[in-house]
Amino acid sequence: MPLNLQTHTQHFTNPLYLESGRILEPYDIAYETYGTLNDDKSNVIVICHALTGSHHAAGVYEDDNKSGWWDGLIGSGKAIDTDKYFVICSNVIGSCFGSTGPMSMRHPHHEPYRYKFPVVSIKDMVKAQRILFDRLDIHRVEAIIGGSMGGMQALQFAVHYPNFANKIISLAATHATQPWAIAFNKVAQESILKDPDFKQGYYDPEIIKEQGLSGMAVGRMAGHISFLSHESMREKFGREYKLTDGLYELFGKFQVESYLEYNGYNFTKWFDPLAYLYITKAINIYDLGRGFDSLGEALKRVTANLHLISFKNDGLFKNFEMKELAQELSEVGNTNHTYIDIDSDYGHDAFLVELDKFDTYIKDILNG
Repeated sequence: MPLNLQTHTQHFTNPLYLESGRILEPYDIAYETYGTLNDDKSNVIVICHALTGSHHAAGVYEDDNKSGWWDGLIGSGKAIDTDKYFVICSNVIGSCFGSTGPMSMRHPHHEPYRYKFPVVSIKDMVKAQRILFDRLDIHRVEAIIGGSMGGMQALQFAVHYPNFANKIISLAATHATQPWAIAFNKVAQESILKDPDFKQGYYDPEIIKEQGLSGMAVGRMAGHISFLSHESMREKFGREYKLTDGLYELFGKFQVESYLEYNGYNFTKWFDPLAYLYITKAINIYDLGRGFDSLGEALKRVTANLHLISFKNDGLFKNFEMKELAQELSEVGNTNHTYIDIDSDYGHDAFLVELDKFDTYIKDILNG
C-alpha cells in the first residue's frame, strides 16, 4: 500500500501558555501524516523528532530525493506499519520547518521575533502537540515513539498526559539533561553567538541559506563528535587520509576531518541558527522531575506501558541514564515498564542508523 504522505499546517489563535509564564500567540504547527485513520481513531501513532529533525519522518517529497529521517522504520510492512497505523509527526514549536519559531513573523509587527521569541521547553512542545491532536479530534493514541529529544517528548507525554497514550517508547533519551550534553550544546551556542555574520541575531536568513554560518558549522562539528563513538569513528574512518591531500600539507585532511567539515558547513544552510539556540536551550533545561517533589513523584503519574531503550555506547545520553529511569519506575511500584540496552558501538545516532537492532522490538511492542 502507498505511504499516503500528507503535509499540513494548522494555525492557532488561542494563546499557548508556556512553562516560563510567557504566552505564544498566534502560532502554527506543521505536521505530516502517513497511512489512514480508522473509523474509531484507535490506530494513531505519534512520532516525536529530535533536535534537528522535522515533521518529515518518512517517505520522499516529489521534488526531493532525501527520504524522511526515520523512513526505515515507518511505512508499509515496516516496524511502524502504515498499512495498520495512522502515523503523525509534527514539527516542534521553536523549530524552523514550518512551526512557529524565532524567525517566524511576530504578530502584529510584520517582522521576525528573533530574540523576542519566548524560551520554550520540551513540556511546551508537547503541550502544543496535545492541542494539535485535540483540534484533529484525536484524544487517545495507540503509541508515542521518539529518540533523543523525541524520547524526551515521549517521556513528557507519559508524565503530563498520562491517559493519552496506551504505549510509549523512548529511545536514547534521559530523565534530565546532564552536564556532558549541556557542555556540547555550550560549544555550539558560543560558536554561533561569536560569529560576526550572526550579527547578534539580526542576520538575513537568505544570506545564511546561501553562504552558511561558519561559527555554527564549528559548533555542529562538536555536536557530531557527541553523536558518534570512539569505536564507530575508528570503524568509519580509521586513519584514512584524503587521497588528494599531502600528509605534510598543513591543511591536508584525514577523512574524519572532511566528514566533520562537510556535515558542519552543509548543516548551516538548512537549519536556522536562532532555532538552534532555542532548541538547545529547551534540551538543556529539560528535567522530567521539574514541578514535582522528585523524579519519583513525577513517574507515579505514568499509566501507559512505558518502554525505555538505551544504546550501549551512547556518549551523549549514557545508557545508565535510562537505567536510572527504569530503577526509579520500579521503586515507585510501576510494573508497566520495560528497559532494554541495545548492544551497539555506533554511539548516540544509533537510534537513527542501526534500525535493524531494535525495529523487531518496536514491532513486538506495537503488536502487544
